[in-house]
Amino acid sequence: MQRKGGRRRDADGQEAEAVEQVLDELYATPPSAFVSRREERAAAARTAGRKEDARRVHAARRPTLAAWAANLLTRSQPEETRRFLELGQALREAHRTLDAAGLKELSAQRRRIVSALSRQAAQLAGEAGQRLSPAAQREVESTLRAVLADPEAADRWAEGRLEVALTPPSAFPSGTAPAEPARSEPAPRPRPQSRGTAAGTRAKDELAERRRTRQAELERAEQEAERAARHLRDARAEQADAQESLRRSDDELGRVREAVATAEERLRAAHEELDRAERARREAEERGRTAADALAGAERDARASARRVNRLTGRGR
Repeated sequence: MQRKGGRRRDADGQEAEAVEQVLDELYATPPSAFVSRREERAAAARTAGRKEDARRVHAARRPTLAAWAANLLTRSQPEETRRFLELGQALREAHRTLDAAGLKELSAQRRRIVSALSRQAAQLAGEAGQRLSPAAQREVESTLRAVLADPEAADRWAEGRLEVALTPPSAFPSGTAPAEPARSEPAPRPRPQSRGTAAGTRAKDELAERRRTRQAELERAEQEAERAARHLRDARAEQADAQESLRRSDDELGRVREAVATAEERLRAAHEELDRAERARREAEERGRTAADALAGAERDARASARRVNRLTGRGR
């Protein structure tokens, strides 16, 4: 099955394959570690000069816990996934053809398999260290029902990169097969309707039309509500990503400030040591000059004393 956005098959085909593998790895990562792993992979792609790959990796949105569990299920159980997708195709075909017997049998299978697979997803999540709440498990079941009802949802689930749980369409059968038409004698020829009967029929038709209109409006409203809910979940995930990035930036800033403070303290100590060394040198120079002056004075005194001795002893005659 082709991945989201397709795979490039040109000169950089190997790099395209690599970024697909990175995305597969990300969506198999528990949501709690998704953001940090994504940033690591995006940074590695940027360092390697693959800007487009880095953009694609960074654009990946963290999945909800239920969506991640559904991804984990399709990745961990490929054979059961294939059979489940085939069941969905059979259910949709039975619904299109109104095959009452087949629909009843397949619907019973649907209930059993959805329940079993949702429990299996919860078990896989638990083995990965993530416990599914009852609400999250219901979202997994909703996703599985959507996969059976909607071929587009089936493709998205089979891809293994769901970001949010899926919602089944309201038009999918609830599991009750349509009743077979009862066999009866040929219906009698209808009698001509009176004006009152015709008016009543028109009123019923208008009422039915209004009900259909309200039902259509309700379905549109539900779809709009679902889109709004998805946007809200995406916004919350984006906010969580931003907060995580801010936290890492704060940590890094704290480390840099600490390093700067340590360096400044060392610099101050070095300046103080330099001042002490310069003072010691000046004092040594002063002592050297004093000693030189004393030596010169002593030499003069010695020469004067020698001359006096010479005069007194007559050596100077």
